[in-house]
Amino acid sequence: MSQPACLSPNKIIITFFSARSCVMASPLQSLVNDDSRYLKSFQLFLERSSEHQCMRDFIHQQLPDILASIGNGKSHLNVIGVGSGAGEIDLEMLSELRQKHPGVTVDNEVVEPSSQQLHVYKVSVAQKKDIDYISFTWNKMTASEFEEHWKEKKPTKKADFIHMIQMLYYVKDPGATISFFQSLLDKNGKLLIILVSGRSGWGKLWRTHRQELCTPDLSQCVTTEDIKRILDSKGVRYQSYELPSQMDITECFTEGDEEGELLLDFLTEVLNFSKTASPELKADVLKLLRQPDCSVESEGRVVFNNNLEAIVIDQQP
Repeated sequence: MSQPACLSPNKIIITFFSARSCVMASPLQSLVNDDSRYLKSFQLFLERSSEHQCMRDFIHQQLPDILASIGNGKSHLNVIGVGSGAGEIDLEMLSELRQKHPGVTVDNEVVEPSSQQLHVYKVSVAQKKDIDYISFTWNKMTASEFEEHWKEKKPTKKADFIHMIQMLYYVKDPGATISFFQSLLDKNGKLLIILVSGRSGWGKLWRTHRQELCTPDLSQCVTTEDIKRILDSKGVRYQSYELPSQMDITECFTEGDEEGELLLDFLTEVLNFSKTASPELKADVLKLLRQPDCSVESEGRVVFNNNLEAIVIDQQP
């Protein structure tokens, strides 16, 4: 997943739960409370999963046709990245946007609360030589802080493309967040959301252990199944695309393995899960992770279903 977009502490990238009243059972603490360990576990997750590769496949295969329809011939486009993390995926999308709209200039609003991630993003931008057509506005803030900031400024500009990648886990009310950013879209504008699929191993894990693993102030266990339910209830039209992905979680089942413990932290979003969860909860989670609904075993490895789904929403009618 992407860096949260409302951590103090990415939605990354890395960008990123319907509002609910469950309370994480003591003594469990959310992983998002420890920025350093979050980033460490997130980096390991990226190394062990095909997360970014499946996003790249979508960006280079499906996204170009989606981007082709925005702008309506304008020479300047406004883009907002919510929970942009270190910007790796953002820059690939901006490259595709340029190819579909050669000659345009781009105003890119970056929304990201992590200083570390923003620094990496800025370094990447400084090292690139072919993006002088983009002006960057850096917003070190959460999605909700950006919304407040925007409403205070009351700008008249509208966005042609907004992306929220792997960040809706870190907002209190995903439906309200989506509605706000959809309201910023210009004519022919597109809002792209990428989250874990409801048919992924994450979906099974969260449906089973939502009460124990979720936090009271975030929508942490949200999947695209939840988002589509929200959109359907509001009559919002959308397109969806399945993004097949997997993650090697074999070390999770080796007691005391450092990388396995980091991956378990990331899977459960619990800080030091192996050490702080009750023996019963830990056993239940490990058992569930090996079930066919979550993982397959191949050549001695346990491979978790990390499937994502992309949802594309148009401007409000």
